[in-house]
Amino acid sequence: MASKVVHAYYLDDEVLMDAVKALQIKHYHIEEVYTPFPVHGLDKLMGLAHTRLAVCSFLYGLVGLTVAVTMMNFIMINDWPQDIGGKPSFSFLENLPSFVPIMFELTVFFAAHLMVITFYMRSKLWPFKKAENPDERTTDDHFLIEVDANDTDLDLLTAFLSDTGAVEINLKDKAH
Repeated sequence: MASKVVHAYYLDDEVLMDAVKALQIKHYHIEEVYTPFPVHGLDKLMGLAHTRLAVCSFLYGLVGLTVAVTMMNFIMINDWPQDIGGKPSFSFLENLPSFVPIMFELTVFFAAHLMVITFYMRSKLWPFKKAENPDERTTDDHFLIEVDANDTDLDLLTAFLSDTGAVEINLKDKAH
């Protein structure tokens, strides 16, 4: 037996939030919510875990800082020390003020580029990949709640979703 889901469409994010609250009170299983823009508080309302992308970004920044310090120490102090303006390069710490911009730039460079790669890997949203949203209207102006329709009375669920402010309700086969 193929699994079924009910798609309920909404036109306003506030109505969507109220519908999610009402569905959770009635203990319906929400498979997914599709929105054209991030809705503040929806992640907490659905009980989604906090992201660890900020920790990854910090670690990627540390990698960039380490690469910058190692690279500048090797190039400017050990491998090819130069006497610039009568100031010889005797140690890394003596030249640290002139190295700060490079350290900053490489920290930001590594954090930004590795975060893009991490985001694509975690979300499986690779460039040129076909979108997997169930309705293209959810990228423009509609909000969609996908509710599990197995083990539920469809007439009761449809009436309930209609009472929450859904403008359109459809029964679909769940894409695996």
